[in-house]
Amino acid sequence: MIFGATGDLARRKLLPSLYRAVSEGGIRDRAYVLGIAPGNLDDDSFRLMSREALAGAGHTGTDAARWCDERVLFEKVPRDAESLTDLARRIESIEADNDLPGNRAFYLALPPPAVPAVVEFLGAAHLNRSAGWTRLVVEKPFGRDLDSARSLNDSLHKYFDEGQIFRIDHYLGKETVQNLLTFRFANPLFESTWNRDRLASIEITVAESIGVGTRAGYYETSGVIRDMIQNHMAQLLTLVSMEAPSRFTADAIRNEKVQVLESVKPISPADVVLGQYTAGTISGRDAAGYREEPGVATDSATPTYVAMKVAIESWRWQGVPIFLRTGKRLPRRTTQIAVTYRPAPVCILHGVGDDCPINPNVIVLTLQPDEGFSVRFELKAPGEPVTVTSEELSFDYHSEFSDIPDAYQTLIADIMVGDQTLFVRGDEVEASWRLFAPLLDAELEVHSYAAGTWGPAATEDRLGLGAGDWTMRD
Repeated sequence: MIFGATGDLARRKLLPSLYRAVSEGGIRDRAYVLGIAPGNLDDDSFRLMSREALAGAGHTGTDAARWCDERVLFEKVPRDAESLTDLARRIESIEADNDLPGNRAFYLALPPPAVPAVVEFLGAAHLNRSAGWTRLVVEKPFGRDLDSARSLNDSLHKYFDEGQIFRIDHYLGKETVQNLLTFRFANPLFESTWNRDRLASIEITVAESIGVGTRAGYYETSGVIRDMIQNHMAQLLTLVSMEAPSRFTADAIRNEKVQVLESVKPISPADVVLGQYTAGTISGRDAAGYREEPGVATDSATPTYVAMKVAIESWRWQGVPIFLRTGKRLPRRTTQIAVTYRPAPVCILHGVGDDCPINPNVIVLTLQPDEGFSVRFELKAPGEPVTVTSEELSFDYHSEFSDIPDAYQTLIADIMVGDQTLFVRGDEVEASWRLFAPLLDAELEVHSYAAGTWGPAATEDRLGLGAGDWTMRD
């Protein structure tokens, strides 16, 4: 059941991902999809919309059309007790007519303010329980601050147990994000040095080349900290720095992620740089400034960029700065994690070229769009005089694996089997807000940066961070 079934998320992501999950065996082919939305649609018109959504994702064959005709249904969103009863009866009818076991997933593809009312609807109609299992899927953002996150959790827990709730952050569905745990804990070569004794710093960069686009209405009241830091960036932070779980289960992994968030030292405003993009050039094309975007106030102070230094107070990470950086209208789209090792303690090459021409080793994990990783190391170039050069060993996902599943496809399949490993737990949401919410009230200057650059000059001046793309660095 998709609440908000005619919205952009359902058309671009959910319906195509559901079809792929069924066609590739991730979901049993007896599964039905019931779209729930306002408007005057019926089964046939919603099926037409669904076929168009699949075609837009490249699924134009007869199998896709047949799936829409046979497995996709529609119901108007309930507005009162009577229509809510009609929805419950429709669900029961679909299950009875098709001999289904009563397994139900309610996906709330809705604006955050609408979520509590729909949850109340479901509870009032006793749709929070069924003959099989019942699961509730909630899209981010999970609140606007700590108080609203707690209120949202209270609303969800009024009718649903934590084991039924799947808070979805699509970043966690990306294969390369999931691979962070495998990369670290299945390779002693890396994990044995993944600590304060060997590492100098970690940089986590999520760069977007696009501007605010059509999301100005949301973004003006949100800003970059709510939009990216509290969720996506917090998840990457926990996966990079968490301890090995006692077992590879949902709760064991999420326990360690919460432990990371609770171990982060309160972030000083002096270690935070905010920015807002002005007009510039990206890939040879002119790009408007944020205040020139449709729907943005001409005097807006909403930040579109943030860089910050984070310190984790633990035996593993004490003294290792972790930098988080994300922004819009940066030179290119990329998500990277750069793990920089401490330099050699003694330089034996004094007098060769520069005073000590040795760079530290760096592991660069690229999560998108060119998924893979590289290890940078030093070696002697052939010939005389002795010259040291930096080279790299690299791995490219697309060269080795021809098909990487879409994040939503992975997460939808996990919802169906009840695996919560890649979903955010309630206490994790609150721990993240406790950490980052104070920055929303801090009086921080919003620096300007031209579109097509790597952010305000204050990023390097205050934090010592250079370009945000390691593939472009010397």
